[in-house]
Amino acid sequence: MLENVPDMGQKILARDERALSRAATWIENGRPEAAALLKILLPHTGRALILGVTGAPGAGKSTLCDQMTLALRAEGKTVGIIAVDPSSPHSGGAILGDRIRMQQHHSDPGVFIRSMATRGELGGVARATAKLGALFDAAGFDVVFIETVGVGQAEVEVARLAAVTLVVVAPGMGDDVQAMKAGILEIADVFAINKADLPGADKLEHDLMAFQNLAHGAGGRVPKIVRTVASEAQGINEVLDAIRACNARGTRRLAPLFESSAASIDHLGVAVRSVEHALKFYQDQLGLEVSLRETVEQEKVNVAMLALGGSRIELLEPAESDSVIAKFLEKRGEGLHHVALRVPDLKASVERLRASGARLVNEPRPGAGGHLYVFVHPSSTGGVLLELIQE
Repeated sequence: MLENVPDMGQKILARDERALSRAATWIENGRPEAAALLKILLPHTGRALILGVTGAPGAGKSTLCDQMTLALRAEGKTVGIIAVDPSSPHSGGAILGDRIRMQQHHSDPGVFIRSMATRGELGGVARATAKLGALFDAAGFDVVFIETVGVGQAEVEVARLAAVTLVVVAPGMGDDVQAMKAGILEIADVFAINKADLPGADKLEHDLMAFQNLAHGAGGRVPKIVRTVASEAQGINEVLDAIRACNARGTRRLAPLFESSAASIDHLGVAVRSVEHALKFYQDQLGLEVSLRETVEQEKVNVAMLALGGSRIELLEPAESDSVIAKFLEKRGEGLHHVALRVPDLKASVERLRASGARLVNEPRPGAGGHLYVFVHPSSTGGVLLELIQE
């Protein structure tokens, strides 16, 4: 029997700790209530600073998070912490190392710490981490830390989820900067050289500055470098200032919209000069079946939908010479026209995109098959026309 999801949603918005714990368990376990709850909470997200904290084991990530939390609480800010820990080989649950190191916040109502196991996922985070971040965001926490498990150079997945990524390094860890460039160094918005009182800090900073120069010369971001000694609470305000400055510039990305809203790929739109000619390949060679054929009058396009597992391929043929698809074919030729994602709440997604300054091509309207959709301009998506569809 499903629980009272709307009631749970109201408790989450009031930052009820028991409700937060219960909802986090729903999300981690993939309970059916989780998707419905996130749909309710989605319009209330987008306000928190989502901070990813990553780096090699032993660099002092947990101690640094602990000290940053103390500093934020002194400012009156509330903090949610998602500590991704290794999975127990017996129970599959989190080993809880990070939570143990942050026990001083246990009785603070302005801090909520949740340990979660990787459950076999690579990249330093768990599959449900983004949704958990959205949960904390909706609960009204000012800052949400996502501290990764500490698995080394492959630990880059957190950069997709966070507005700002803090990479913690330390002298004497045996990781040469040149060897790390293709891994976690490239996702940094801010570097914290922790344990900066140890020998080798100067060389490490010099190596990071050399990496900065390479990134700047290639037109990339230039991450700020801050020295800290987290165990002595040194450099904490400086690293927070660097994080805030980076967030204010918007140099990275929005807080996760699609992970938290459980979006999925609906279809790939392919512009073709002739649907019939294209179907000879997709049907005869690939064995795909047509699930829909129609003409969308307002778009002046003939459409053929082909089922492909849980997604589809949409063939788009211009019905008139002045249609958008006809102009696309004239300029670029046949090929991928757009990527379409299903979202549980199109209205809320559109509101968040507008608030972020994203450029929308149209107002939500019915498309092929009667679904509501909106297009997001390639200038806001990294060069790809994106279609959002009401689930």
